[in-house]
Amino acid sequence: MSLSPAYSAVNLYCSEVADEVVDLSDRIPFPNLDSSTDDESFILGLFDSELDQMLCSERLPVLPEGVRARQDAVNWMLKVHSHYNFRPETAYLSVTYLDRFLCTYDLPQGKEWSLQLLSVACIAVAAKMEERSVPLLLDLQVMEPRFLFTAMTVQQMELLVMAVLKWRLSTVTPFSFVNYFISKFPCFSSQFHSSSNVSDLILASCRVTDHLDFLPSSIAAASLLWVAGKNVDDQILEHFHKRVNKEMVKRCHYLIKQSMCSMVRVKRQRLEPGPPSPDGVLDADISKNCDVLKCGGEDSKSSQD
Repeated sequence: MSLSPAYSAVNLYCSEVADEVVDLSDRIPFPNLDSSTDDESFILGLFDSELDQMLCSERLPVLPEGVRARQDAVNWMLKVHSHYNFRPETAYLSVTYLDRFLCTYDLPQGKEWSLQLLSVACIAVAAKMEERSVPLLLDLQVMEPRFLFTAMTVQQMELLVMAVLKWRLSTVTPFSFVNYFISKFPCFSSQFHSSSNVSDLILASCRVTDHLDFLPSSIAAASLLWVAGKNVDDQILEHFHKRVNKEMVKRCHYLIKQSMCSMVRVKRQRLEPGPPSPDGVLDADISKNCDVLKCGGEDSKSSQD
């Protein structure tokens, strides 16, 4: 069956000339090739947004299964992230959704599967926000989860998560600041050909609830300084940005040092070589930094002041 001339493709085009419809030449400014102003306004917007969305570890409810339940959930989410080689932003965002949900909504008592369902939904929503290719909901449930859920059940939980978060899914994370902070230090720019070690450290920080007490910009700055093996002082912090909370960066850096050096001591006692993975590279940097910064030495005292 052929189409009549009235429905031919040529008739789908508008016959008017664009200039006859509207003239925008007097309203559209010429593109500005100097992006410094745009970068500054953008970073100021990030600093404003991170204050609005900041949580606190004290607001995180005590789960029926205990703190270990959240840690197990986060560990599973990070395993899924590694399995599918998701972007680091996806992993951090999924944990952020989890914590924001738990701070607002009480999971049903006596339902051990509820936290697992929440974890699947959070990583599914985060993947849809950040990834170009997202696995099927059934395929997301890998790495030996305790419970398996149908796609319809996960979709219902996704809707609940988004509703509880009031559809505020675009969230500022430490990764929002990393490239900007690196650009402020010439030594960082040459040292960090890739920010994989910084990403590993940031993701490691979200395993514990203490990270909720720090702004994303503080976590980013502290992680960069740790990986670079730099001591924290007011002079070096001035280079990041005037809006960076210096005292919060110092406290975050001190907690990173405590946690990472403790991890290295345990591994040294076990005499186990680091795994051939990004974690192994990170462990080598941790060991070097612990030796350079002398864990428990003068630097830790100055950080506490």
